[in-house]
Amino acid sequence: MELSELETKSEDELFVLLPESNFNPEKITAPRYSYWKSVFRVFFKKKTNWVILAILLVMLIFTYLYAPFIKFNTLDYMVNPNILNPQTYNLSPSKAIRQFGFSLEYCLGTGPNGESLFNHMWKGAQNSLSLSLICAAINLSIGIIVGAIWGFSKKVDTIMIEVYNIIGNIPYLLFISVFVMVVGTGFWSFVAALTVTGWLGIAYFIRTQVIIIRDREYNLASKCLGTNIWKIVTRNILPFLTSVIVTIIATEVPSYISYEVFLSYLGIGMNASTPSLGRLINTGQIVMYTYPVQFIAPVLLASTLTIILYVAGQNLADASDPRTHM
Repeated sequence: MELSELETKSEDELFVLLPESNFNPEKITAPRYSYWKSVFRVFFKKKTNWVILAILLVMLIFTYLYAPFIKFNTLDYMVNPNILNPQTYNLSPSKAIRQFGFSLEYCLGTGPNGESLFNHMWKGAQNSLSLSLICAAINLSIGIIVGAIWGFSKKVDTIMIEVYNIIGNIPYLLFISVFVMVVGTGFWSFVAALTVTGWLGIAYFIRTQVIIIRDREYNLASKCLGTNIWKIVTRNILPFLTSVIVTIIATEVPSYISYEVFLSYLGIGMNASTPSLGRLINTGQIVMYTYPVQFIAPVLLASTLTIILYVAGQNLADASDPRTHM
């Protein structure tokens, strides 16, 4: 139709009023998006993650379903009757099977007091992993909250940056060693040593991330509308840092197992009455050349547990990045 013909027509001829219908022209036809559903879809898309989770599940079953039923005291006759029989000391797996018959309990042989090395390992793994999870939960909770407020509030930043400059320059392992020597060895004293200042590094990292996004338009708009800092931090900032937080979790949980193993190996971690992977490795290295299983078995368990937790956490952190959901 030419322009001259359009000019001669009335508005009623040019425009037609469509009848009402249930169809909403502004309706978005894109599928509904669920963040965590997309995270797990991307995570489980990799077949290697299924293998990793299967191995982790087996380890958790032995750690938290098998180990709690183990009565462990190597020097108590009622718990360890083998202590009265020197012929059961330091048996290799093959000798232990000949001595006691084939069983899961003695499949790795016995320790220096005739105790089951298999049971001792999982009892130690229970304490080491529990220590790691408790320390990670405390440090992450404090570190994320303090770091978010620290990065958003300039007044808090002035104070906390001085605290960080003082405490952050103290070597972490040296501080833990001195703290344990002063307070004493034990599970909860070791938890206290790892959490007194352990949250500070996490808080500083979160503070840096918050500074990057705190002055974006939506945060300035919330501030102009009178929204308090707590709501801005919890509603606007922390959800944006989900993938960063998951990455921190992926590194923190295995790191505390490493701290426990290393410090207990040096003899300044768990006390002698609390079995742990570090204590087992410390004991096993003394007889490493004579009875290698007592050293190799706990080392392999600690290494496998640490690697599996780290890889699973890193893959989950990658899946939590929204850019991988496309």
